[in-house]
Amino acid sequence: MFVDSVDSDIAPSGTLLGLLQRGRGDGTLHALAAPRAEALAALRQCVLHDPRRDWRIENRSLYYARLHMELDASLDDIEEHLFAPEDQLPPGGDREARTGLALSVLGHLASYDDAAARALLRRYAASGANWQWALDELAVRDDDAGLRGLGPAVLARFPGTAEGDAELAAAARDAFEPRPWRLWAEDEARPEQAERLLRVREQGCFDRWQRQMQAQGPRPGWSVREVLDWAQDGFEQHPRVHREAAAARCLSAVAGPEDREELLTAARSQREAARAAALRHLADRADPDVLGLIELAAADPGATVVEAALCAFARMRSTAAIVRARQWAAAPEGALPECLTTAAAEMLACRGGAQDARAVLSALRRTVRKEGPDSEALWPLVDGVGRLGVDCAAPVLRHIYRETSSSQLRGRAAGALALTDPSFAAGFAVECLWDCEETTRALAAESAATGDERVVERLRRLAADPAEEAGVQSAVRGRLSPETGR
Repeated sequence: MFVDSVDSDIAPSGTLLGLLQRGRGDGTLHALAAPRAEALAALRQCVLHDPRRDWRIENRSLYYARLHMELDASLDDIEEHLFAPEDQLPPGGDREARTGLALSVLGHLASYDDAAARALLRRYAASGANWQWALDELAVRDDDAGLRGLGPAVLARFPGTAEGDAELAAAARDAFEPRPWRLWAEDEARPEQAERLLRVREQGCFDRWQRQMQAQGPRPGWSVREVLDWAQDGFEQHPRVHREAAAARCLSAVAGPEDREELLTAARSQREAARAAALRHLADRADPDVLGLIELAAADPGATVVEAALCAFARMRSTAAIVRARQWAAAPEGALPECLTTAAAEMLACRGGAQDARAVLSALRRTVRKEGPDSEALWPLVDGVGRLGVDCAAPVLRHIYRETSSSQLRGRAAGALALTDPSFAAGFAVECLWDCEETTRALAAESAATGDERVVERLRRLAADPAEEAGVQSAVRGRLSPETGR
């Protein structure tokens, strides 16, 4: 009925490896019931070969760290992976993707007072290529003495030249966690280190001030034409500089009623960036002609114009936009660009009413059938069938939940099932208590039926877990009473 995931790096959803790669709660439950060697091999594959579609928004580290402790696994494989020869190859690959997950797992193990994991993080922060990540993990888990001891090794990475000082200033400025840098700058036992950090920080502030003074952007008094030309000039540079959104914001300051005809002309022109900026500006102002211009732009052969048109439409909040979305969503197949009918269904999913339930469900089924369970277009549609309470969407939502490799999308599917599927509380909600995503665990803590003896025990363990997120523990406390523990 539906297209399955074609990502060859992700094992089938019915296997232990596939469950762990997806971060599903059943992955942990199956791993604990499987032969230990098989579970360890699957866990090792996941930690050393990050299975996430987007490591910036998907969580796995706490999920794998907990299983690592449950299985009493060794750190030898992680150590070998971190200090492999390829770690020191010249920049070019994605170091964060290669070692980030392993370092995050070590960070969570350190939060459970694993001294070996903390020592491994310190060693990698001193000599590894992805040292910034390791340092950020230590910054929230190590003591002051341990962090101070890393200062000489980290600063030695930056030669005492003007270029080295500039790189050091950038590293200190861009650090996710500032605590280690503050400790090094205040370390009285190493006055030369503290002096150098103070000097490069002051130089960095001066350089930033100079860049702000020399910025070559729109100035007061610019006309609509000059703003549009500025956007187009950036588009034609090599490498390309995308200024469309900034230009649209500038237009809101300089454009008046007398400039409308010029903006309408720009929104029909062949200058991609100028057209994109004009479309966004007109959409933000709910111009009466902009919906027709968006429909025209959606059929343009240029990807930049199409993307700009769809983004401009998605930003609209007017009743006219909803009415037009209903027309586009109901158009016969092939009459309009598919991207436009999908955007229309997404708007109805986000802002439509009960009368739009059938259109949203049809778009959801069509997207899964054509693009599979990992399509980004599914995100608003899944939310939409939940918001609109489309009960008959439960089968396709269950399919997405089981098959998608995106833990974020699976969490959205769980949220929609909680609103549409009466069996959710006694079914998927129980599994979700072990899910890799905080929001999914919180949903399960609020929803899971306590008739299953595993539920109350899991709630108690989450309540006592020092590494658990505050949102989950708040949901857990709402289910456990102090008198009975239920």
